Order: sequence, then C-alpha cells, then structure tokens
Amino acid sequence: MIDAKTAIVFGAGAGLGGTVARRFAKAGYSVALVARDGKRLGQMAAEIGASGGRAIAIAADTREEIAVETAFVRAESEMGPVGVAVYNPGAMFRGSLLDTDAETFKKVWRLTCFGGFLVGRAAAKRMVERGHGTILFSGATASVRGGALYSAFASAKAGLRSLSQSMAREFGPKGIHVAHIVIDGVIDTAAVRERLPGRIEALPPNGAMKPDDIAEAYWQLHAQPRSAWTHELDLRPWCEKF
Repeated sequence: MIDAKTAIVFGAGAGLGGTVARRFAKAGYSVALVARDGKRLGQMAAEIGASGGRAIAIAADTREEIAVETAFVRAESEMGPVGVAVYNPGAMFRGSLLDTDAETFKKVWRLTCFGGFLVGRAAAKRMVERGHGTILFSGATASVRGGALYSAFASAKAGLRSLSQSMAREFGPKGIHVAHIVIDGVIDTAAVRERLPGRIEALPPNGAMKPDDIAEAYWQLHAQPRSAWTHELDLRPWCEKF
C-alpha cells in the first residue's frame, strides 16, 4: 500500500479550514492549502512550517475544473500522494427567494456543491487506484433542513450531502472513506465575531463551537478503522437546540 501522507484542504481559510489543515500537519501529514487568497495561504503555510510541519499554498478557484485538477497535480508532485481531501468552502447566503436573482443562486451552488463534485471526483480518481483514502465534506444545519431565507444555501448544502452519500456508497467498497460532517452551531472565529458583534458573547460558556474541537473530529474520522466507519457525523455545542 502506498503511504499517502498528504492532505489537501480546499477552503483553507483563517477559520475552520485552516484549523483542520493544522490538525493534519500536527499528525505528520504534509498539507496543501487551497483557496483563492494566495497571500493569506502563504502566511498560513509559513506558520505551519515554523511549527515543524510542511505545507504549501495553492491559490485556486474551486469552482473551476482545471484549477482543481491543477491543485491536485501540484500537491502530489511536490508533497506526495494525497491520502486525505477536505472540501470546506461554502457560500453562506441569506435572503428571500423573491429577492434572489438567478446569478446569485448559481454562484452559491457552484461554490458550495459543484466545487465539492470537482474535488470529490479528482480525489476519488486517485484514491481508487491506490485502494485507500479519505474524503471529507463540511456540511451545515442547512444540509438537512431548509430554513426560511436560506433557499440558495440550503439547496446547495443538501446537494453536497447527497453527493457525499452517493460517493460513500460507490467508493466505500473500494477502500475510500467518504464522510459528511454536519456542523450545527455558531463557530467561534474572528470572522464571525466581526460579522456578528456580541453573538458569541451572548452564548453560555462553550456555547459556540471551537474550531480546534471540530478539527479533531475531522482527524478522528480519518483515523477510524475500516471495520467501523462513520459516513455522517453531526456536531453541535451542548446548548444548541435541534
């Protein structure tokens, strides 16, 4: 069996994606960080390197087929076979269906769902040849429940969930662990604190999800033995209603 010790993380921003990348780096994986902001990725890669890990930054638009394929080619040529692929991008959009224009709906779907298809296919193509690998998709409450004012986002997230289910059933018997993670709650990140002032502070202690704790769940999914795989995992803070 080929020792595939490279993790490629799409949507490796300053929040959850970057934290997941750091968790795999901590475990000894080389990490390819993929997002549109190359400068920010470069800083993150440097930080991982300074902590004793190995990372490269790849600026790419996950909605573009050639860009996704190029990212995998570069990751494997510079760091080795990809054993883990994480799809974390998502276009959160809130608004009445009546006010949602067609172009906005398409943009939300392309980043949230279509990009997952491109990444999932590129990863599976390589992993099936090797007989092992892990593909993880970041979901949300909207993956399983369409709320008012979230028609574009919920439909895209539900599509991503269905994609992951189909992939799990097709590629599980071929040795590929595909899992979808439903993140049901507010994540405590700098971006959330800036966008929603006071939201985190209004919650009880540990009422917001900590990126490090979520990232640990991603690692544990990858580390599961083949005799007991999880294909969907829901995570929420203790006080979240569901």
